Amino acid sequence: LTGPQEFIGEMVTAWDRRRRNLAAGLSEIKGLKWEPVEGAFYAFVDIRESGLDSMTMADKLLNEARVAVTPVLAFGESGEGHIRLSFATSDELLDQAVQRIGDCLGWK
Repeated sequence: LTGPQEFIGEMVTAWDRRRRNLAAGLSEIKGLKWEPVEGAFYAFVDIRESGLDSMTMADKLLNEARVAVTPVLAFGESGEGHIRLSFATSDELLDQAVQRIGDCLGWK
């Protein structure tokens, strides 16, 4: 608690950049909606317009796009129609994930 604290600001800046970049990328993909929130390092993505349930979408993205997401149904029945995607990783991996998801589901 008394050591260097500079890294905290650097990480907050990185997560904010990743959140904004992910939001921009996901907004270009058919059937996905996401409004970024502050204070989280994951996206709670609305997939209802895709016509797929959260388990089917998670399986599709894993098997076809090679991107792992969590069906929000895993957190309770009210989460159906949503997936959770962490952005606590590198910018490069997030860019690849968005590209793969867009290629799998289609771009707007």
